[in-house]
Amino acid sequence: MDVYKELLKVRDAEYSEFQAKLVPNIPAETIIGVRTPDMRKVAKEVFKSGDREAFLKDLPHKWYEENLVHFFVLAEIKDFDECVRKVEEFLPYVDCWPVSDQATPKSFKKNHGKLLPYIKKWIASDEVYTARFGIRMLMNEFLGDDFKEEYLELVASKEGEDYYLKMMVAWYFATALAKQYDASVKYIEERRLPEWVHKKTIQKAVESFRVSDEHKEYLKSFR
Repeated sequence: MDVYKELLKVRDAEYSEFQAKLVPNIPAETIIGVRTPDMRKVAKEVFKSGDREAFLKDLPHKWYEENLVHFFVLAEIKDFDECVRKVEEFLPYVDCWPVSDQATPKSFKKNHGKLLPYIKKWIASDEVYTARFGIRMLMNEFLGDDFKEEYLELVASKEGEDYYLKMMVAWYFATALAKQYDASVKYIEERRLPEWVHKKTIQKAVESFRVSDEHKEYLKSFR
């Protein structure tokens, strides 16, 4: 199965231009122009095909959409150990925020005990998109029943000036304010986040439909 040819079949040239504006840090000529539902369909075909392993090993990919399809394929792998091993093999090749953000492996949800050490390692990485992925997994998987206040500090203490990393930290804390308000609001009250992240967190929380109006008004006082 030739993934590139399958992607070309569902190409939208105008969408390519739109995507290029969203991810300015990668060459525009590497973007084919394929919408997410179409990429997910291609990924399901790859996953079921006999060419899956060959595609996953063919790194680095040339095309932006191939990287997205790659992560969508990984998300379908049910065995946690196999999935996380292949995620680790792929993370060094992730070069932009959409590839880091789009897919969440299904096997992660039922394996939090095994997953947490990997998340901590990813967050500690010097690679921006590996760290961003780690923070996103912590946000997706550990702001519910398995939440611990120490996870907030794990994210708050992440240093780095990259815009996409700082945005992920703000996104994490805005989500924490929606899901674990009492624990996370302390970081706003005590201004324990870098100033830019602090302000962006409040902005994103105020814009969120998941944060109560009462909490939004209180958060605004710390702008």
